Amino acid sequence: MNALIRLELTRALRNRKFLFFSVIYPSVIFLLVSNQTGNVDGTGLSVAKYVMVSMASFGALTAVLMGNSERIAKEREGGWVRQLRLTTLPGRGYVLAKTASAAVVSLPSIVVVFLVAAAVKDVRLDAWQWFALTGAIWAGSLVFAALGVALGYLASGDAVRPITMITYFGLSILGGLWMPSSSFPTWLQDIARWLPTHAYAALGQAIEQSQAPHARDIAILVAFFALFAGGAAWLYRKDTLKA
Repeated sequence: MNALIRLELTRALRNRKFLFFSVIYPSVIFLLVSNQTGNVDGTGLSVAKYVMVSMASFGALTAVLMGNSERIAKEREGGWVRQLRLTTLPGRGYVLAKTASAAVVSLPSIVVVFLVAAAVKDVRLDAWQWFALTGAIWAGSLVFAALGVALGYLASGDAVRPITMITYFGLSILGGLWMPSSSFPTWLQDIARWLPTHAYAALGQAIEQSQAPHARDIAILVAFFALFAGGAAWLYRKDTLKA
């Protein structure tokens, strides 16, 4: 499994287009939307701090979701997954390898947004907050890495891109990564609170406020990780039976 993780990392780091959208793109958006002054309603955070966490989360989401789903769908069509089945690698090992490699690639997305925020927008936090933010957002990206694996087995190479894009933008917008969910209508806010992206961003926002993450947000992320990882493993086994 370690060899598979190293292979996945090498392939991802060689993809310049992938690196641009997962590492540079979130930082560009951060610079464009963090110029407003004042605080975000209901959070007590400045616009720059709020957007910093949102875009770091968005960058990690881009890295693990967009990269995993399309790559897996293409590997299935190209016969690479069929070759892996001839090895001793179990289904859960394949899912874990894909999830872990995607999560490692998400780390630069988070760090670059933080560096830009500190250097360009003069965002200042205590040292423990920077480390805690990095760890929380990186660990939370595992949820969406598992989702990427599941989507890769859910659809074919031609169909996976639109499905992934709808999921990607839907979770990003409704989860409050592009705009504060407090600006949504009440009924939409009630839906957003149960989305994994909303809980994901809330981890970082709590740390910026020098608070412990809410137990509800952690529970939502754990539940969705179990759902996505379980679904990915089931789809992998189902795909094996078809082969």
